[in-house]
Amino acid sequence: MKICIVSDSHDHREPLVAALKEAYSMGAQVALHCGDLIAASTLRDVIKIGLPVHLIHGNNVGDLYYLTKFSNDHAQIIHYHGQDKSLELANRRIFMVHYPHYAKAMALTGDFDLVCNGHEHSAIIETIPNIKGGKTLRIDPGSVAGIYSPSTYVFGDLDTLEFTIRYIGEPT
Repeated sequence: MKICIVSDSHDHREPLVAALKEAYSMGAQVALHCGDLIAASTLRDVIKIGLPVHLIHGNNVGDLYYLTKFSNDHAQIIHYHGQDKSLELANRRIFMVHYPHYAKAMALTGDFDLVCNGHEHSAIIETIPNIKGGKTLRIDPGSVAGIYSPSTYVFGDLDTLEFTIRYIGEPT
C-alpha cells in the first residue's frame, strides 16, 4: 500500500492539496497528516481529491469543535483522531503524533513498524533501534507549507517500508 505523509500545513491549502494530488497520482491510497493543520476549512479542497486522510492535531490546534464536526460530515475521507493515533494499515503498525520526542519514545518501544511525527519543519527519515532488538522507522515529512524549510512531504510503500522525501512540484 502506497501512502503519503504530510504535516505542518498551517492553513496553507495550496501546497497541501498539491502534495496530496501528486501522491494520489502516484498511487497513494491513504494520507497521514501529522498535525498543525489548524483550520478545518483548509480541508475543503482535500475532500475533492478523494484520498482518505488520517489526521491528528499538533500544537497549533485551531477550532477543534469545527474540525471534529467537519470530519464527521466527511467521514468517508477525513478521519480526525485527536492528539495521537495508533492504527494498522497494510498489516503495518503505525503511530502518529505531532511531537518528535514523543515519536522517538514510541519508536523505542518496538510496538510499531512506523512512527510519524511533525513539528520539526524539517523532513527526516530515520531508523531507530528499539528495546525489542529490532528497528522502527521514524518519519517527519517536514512542513508541507514550506515554513522555515522547503515544502516537503513523504511518499512511500508500506509493503516494503521504502520512503522518499518529495519536494512540492518536483517531477514524478
